[in-house]
Amino acid sequence: MRYFDSKVLDNQQVADDIFVLRVERNGAEAKAGQFYMLKSWDKELTLMRPISVFKAEKDELWFMYRLVGKGTQRLSLLEKGASIKLLGPCGNGYPCEKLSGKVAVVGGGLGVPPLCETSKQLTHAGVTVDAYLGFRDVLFGVEDFEPWCDSIFVSTEKGEEGYKGFVTDLLKPEGYDCVITCGPEIMMRKVAAMCAEANVPCYCSLEHRMACGLGACLGCSIRTQNGMKRVCKDGPVFLSTELLWNS
Repeated sequence: MRYFDSKVLDNQQVADDIFVLRVERNGAEAKAGQFYMLKSWDKELTLMRPISVFKAEKDELWFMYRLVGKGTQRLSLLEKGASIKLLGPCGNGYPCEKLSGKVAVVGGGLGVPPLCETSKQLTHAGVTVDAYLGFRDVLFGVEDFEPWCDSIFVSTEKGEEGYKGFVTDLLKPEGYDCVITCGPEIMMRKVAAMCAEANVPCYCSLEHRMACGLGACLGCSIRTQNGMKRVCKDGPVFLSTELLWNS
């Protein structure tokens, strides 16, 4: 993990409130499922913003984010050539190097982008990947999965494309050696329960409000089967059997 300055290469709006930010990589590492803390301000805002890696190209890091508050609003205004500070990579990521056979990646909403880089790294590790991508209405990023996945299944709750309903309706965990999921907690809990019933290992990437991203402030601590864990440092990826969720 390191703190470094970078430059914006591109920052495009791809849906109503979804943006893709490309920055110079500067040799930074990026394991599947890890995230970076981003900052483009000095005094107006205090905390950096955690954003998962969407793509890690040879000389570029890509981040897909949703405009939800002051921090992401500031990021959305960045233009090509602007300076930006990065801290990372943060978190543990998915154990792609330990997986084999056939793996399903299951994403919902802003849990979709980090599964793109995950699918690429799994494919490079010799794993066969199917993607299950769920959206509320408008699709984003689906085409980026095509080079890395055997099959892509899409659902929308309110939109006009793909299966009408929840992405978990499409998933059959028993057909896979492992399932990887990222997205809303209610979706991941359902995926975890389905995998437990099918006796298939499942890795979940948790979303949690973070302050430092380093594990120092303990603000993102959660209860697990193995005691208190920090989402930013010990996670964000956990085996589903380790999680106690909201209990």
